[in-house]
Formats: sequence, structure tokens, C-alpha cells
Amino acid sequence: MVVGTIKVIIFGAGGMLGSDLCKVFNDAISFTRNEVDITNRQLMAAVLRENMPDIVINAAAFTNVNRAEEESELAFEVNGYAPGYIAEECSQIGSKLIHYSTDYVFDGTKQEYIESDNTNPINVYGRSKLLGEQQIASKTDDFIIIRTSWLFGLNGGNFVKTMLELSEKMDTVKVVNDQFGKPTYTADLANKTLEIINLESGIYHITNEGICSWYEFASEVIDNSSPCSSEEFVTKAKRPRYSVLKNTKTSSMRPWRESVQDYLKNLKEQSK
Repeated sequence: MVVGTIKVIIFGAGGMLGSDLCKVFNDAISFTRNEVDITNRQLMAAVLRENMPDIVINAAAFTNVNRAEEESELAFEVNGYAPGYIAEECSQIGSKLIHYSTDYVFDGTKQEYIESDNTNPINVYGRSKLLGEQQIASKTDDFIIIRTSWLFGLNGGNFVKTMLELSEKMDTVKVVNDQFGKPTYTADLANKTLEIINLESGIYHITNEGICSWYEFASEVIDNSSPCSSEEFVTKAKRPRYSVLKNTKTSSMRPWRESVQDYLKNLKEQSK
């Protein structure tokens, strides 16, 4: 239970976002991937029917964008079909579903995107996450899909940690300066989730405020980053040039730079 007498289940509790959600929803019934794999439809359904939650928060996802190109079947199963299984079960037992999607459902041809803009993903990860959105919307009427972007948090690998590690090993760290988005601290996102769980069903864009390139993001963290183009830094998965999510439905979260500084302080405390 959490939030008064509301019973909450969290899937993906061991992940970067999931671990912060467990801190905010501190009385929730939580399951890591090892405990409940959401692609195991029978087990997932049994857990929901046994506990009969008011709200199900799905933070489980296949998040490695490059690896998704090589393991597309798994990416679509975890990010696409499994959320549909959860949504169908939620509909049958009367639970509200909170699910997280991504800025990568867009192609990057616009400089910013609102919740109602047309989607057009350009990589497997984005296509798998869009399928998840579509599956949820087709299986239940009681849902909140939170699109977010460029996540960083204490529990798990992320861009900030990668930059800190590379900075110690290399004289100069090359980072692309022609892809733009909004960095988002998972602790802030978890708190915002609690704030909006009672809002009407639909899609919400939730990020920290402020737009930057990956290079500008890196420069907030390390002092030996160097800008380069996407053409110079080729990755398996194509990335949208602009994946800026504009929030038109709720109050704004704090600026990303403030969140990064808070995160770095907490990271230092954690390593003591």
C-alpha cells in the first residue's frame, strides 16, 4: 500500500528508475526482474490477481538502445508486448497502469514535441516503446503513459557515470553536440509520478527543464569533454537529432543542471 489506503505494485524495482520509485512509494509491493519477468504473462497475471492493486507501476524495460538493434525480438517482447499483457490484466482487475515511454518515439525532425504530436521512431528501441504505448491504449482505458528522456540516477549505469569514468581514463572525451534533448533525474521523475497518479488517463511528457546537447550535458559533469558530430561518432542505433519533450499538461520540474549537481552530490555520498 501507499498514498493513504491505495495499494501499489511496482515492476522493475531493481532498475535505475524503479529503485527511486520504491523510495517514493515506500509501502508498495515491489518486484525486480529476477522476481517477476513481465514477459512471463502467467506469472505477472498471478501476482496481480493475488495482490489486487489499485495502481500498477511498470518501470521494467529493455533500455540499451544500441543492443536493441541486435536483440530486436527481446526488445519488442519487453517494451512492446509485455506492457500490453499488464494493461489487459489491469483492465480485468480494475487497476490503473502507470508506464514509462521515451522521447525516441519521435524522429527528431521537429525541435520539440508535445504529447499529441505524431510519432515516427527511427530505431528499434523507439519502435518497441511505441508498440508498448499502442498496446496499453488498446487494452485499457485507465492508464498514464509518461514519456521521459535522457535518464540518470543512482542505481545503474547512465550517461553521467559513463562520462565520469571516461574522463578519468582519457585526456579528451568526445561527445556529440548535434543531438538535443532534456536530461532527467530519476529521483525527480519518481516524485513527479506520485504527484500525477490521480490525473486523467493519457500521455504525459515529464522531464527536467532546459534543453541541451549531449556535449553540453557532459560539460556539466566533466571538464575534458570535446564536441564532435554524429557523423564522427557513429552508433548502431540511429538517434533523433531533436528529441525535446514539451510538457503541456502538468507543472514543470526543476532545471536539469540543478538536478545534475544534486545527483553528483548524492553520488559522492553513496561512494563513501
